[in-house]
Amino acid sequence: MRTALYAGTFDPITNGHLDLLRRALGIFDRVVVAVGTGRDKDPMFTPSERVEMIREATSDLDGIEVTSLGGLLVEEARRLDACAVIRGLRAVSDFEYEFQMALMNRRLAAEIETVFLTPSERFTYLDSTIVKEVALLGGDVSGLVPDVVLRELVKKRNGS
Repeated sequence: MRTALYAGTFDPITNGHLDLLRRALGIFDRVVVAVGTGRDKDPMFTPSERVEMIREATSDLDGIEVTSLGGLLVEEARRLDACAVIRGLRAVSDFEYEFQMALMNRRLAAEIETVFLTPSERFTYLDSTIVKEVALLGGDVSGLVPDVVLRELVKKRNGS
């Protein structure tokens, strides 16, 4: 069974992330989504909230597992016996950072490949930070996020 690890903050997961997951399932038998803490970010949702939203959003996809990520990405990939790490590229601006991370991961674990995937054109501009900002300001983000995320964003906007 070919396993890939798709790690990120996913604060929140968007339809762009789901698009990449579907593409990854066309290549790998199993994709583990690992939710990072986002130490350098200011997450809106707790890691457990993000894990639950992703589980609900991917419940119709066979071969997806969701977990939390607490340490080095390559160590989690080894633990899961993953042969690859999935990274999404929306624009050229993503490439430099992702390329540096891929090279560092290769240095730490040469046996684990990094696979770059691009989303459908309709999701190329989609970013979790922008989605959160638009939603909190009362904008309509339906169609950009799964229904579970839309519900949770409305709750956050309403202070619940």
